[in-house]
Amino acid sequence: MESCIQFSVFLANKPGVFSQVFSELAKAKVNVTALTMMDSVEHGVLRMIVSDPKQARSVFKQLNIPVTEAEVLAVTLPNKPGAAADLCDRLSKKKINIAYMYCTGGVRGRNTVVMLRVPDIKKAIKAIDGNRAPRRDMKIKLRRPTTRKKKRG
Repeated sequence: MESCIQFSVFLANKPGVFSQVFSELAKAKVNVTALTMMDSVEHGVLRMIVSDPKQARSVFKQLNIPVTEAEVLAVTLPNKPGAAADLCDRLSKKKINIAYMYCTGGVRGRNTVVMLRVPDIKKAIKAIDGNRAPRRDMKIKLRRPTTRKKKRG
């Protein structure tokens, strides 16, 4: 389990906008690891987790796109019925509200990563990783922050 920077990118609701954003991120070698999109008539909000937040900031600035950042919690779960229910149950028992959540695509029988927006990430980690033993088939894996080593050239 780890906290991540999530970008909320505000986009015009018209053809070609996604293509432009994803093409520029690709050119900058920024991988999108999770995303969700919601739309309205006038604009959409693309929430995303990326491999390199610093590079992504630069791309969004270059494109002159309105963006906000938030800290979210990434939790690895088995891709099985009941895994999300177990996670939500642990948080609700500690009176922790989930403002929203979304997940990465997962292969059946393997893992998926769930992104959670909660008011207190430290409290949520404690609730998820607490002393309560999970059901044998609902083990929640912990993701530790990874550090990227810069290549020397």
